[in-house]
Amino acid sequence: EAAVAGKSDTLEGLKENVIVGRLIPAGTGGVMNKVRRLANQRDDLIIEEKRKIADANARIADMSGEAAE
Repeated sequence: EAAVAGKSDTLEGLKENVIVGRLIPAGTGGVMNKVRRLANQRDDLIIEEKRKIADANARIADMSGEAAE
């Protein structure tokens, strides 16, 4: 209708895919955002655990050095 009558069309809905001729990536990105958020949370937990282990190892090394003196 917009092409025939010279009106503008916001191309909302199925028309985007029909005009382009193939499925276009028109998602919100919500799934990828969730995956990224979960990955970041997991990475933060891993980094925190590694820091705790390094701190504990440093304390053990300090105590071993003090006992030898």
